[in-house]
Amino acid sequence: MTPEGKVLKLSSLKGKVLLVDFWASWCGPCRQENPNVVKAYAEYNPKGFDILGVSLDQEKDKWLEAISQDGLNWPHVSDLMGWKSKIAGMYGVQGIPQNFLLDKEGKVVAKGLGAGQL
Repeated sequence: MTPEGKVLKLSSLKGKVLLVDFWASWCGPCRQENPNVVKAYAEYNPKGFDILGVSLDQEKDKWLEAISQDGLNWPHVSDLMGWKSKIAGMYGVQGIPQNFLLDKEGKVVAKGLGAGQL
């Protein structure tokens, strides 16, 4: 679900290069990486790059506060189930921060990209 409580399907973002970024408000390394992700988004979004933030938070208020504090101005989803998150299981996420870069057709072309690789 989005912060507004709507369902967002990954297929709705097809046609763009997409970074699926797994993170959480309580994850220190995730929050430290966020300024680099914000910078990459600002630089590449006009060229057809987008990000889908997938939070492993369990508390909606903390999730939304972190989005605001860190200036994460892209689509976000969370089922608020933490490590039991269905999408995290589908991607085999066992630690965060973790990300997957999808091409315009939705195929994973890279994963675990750090600041200098975005």
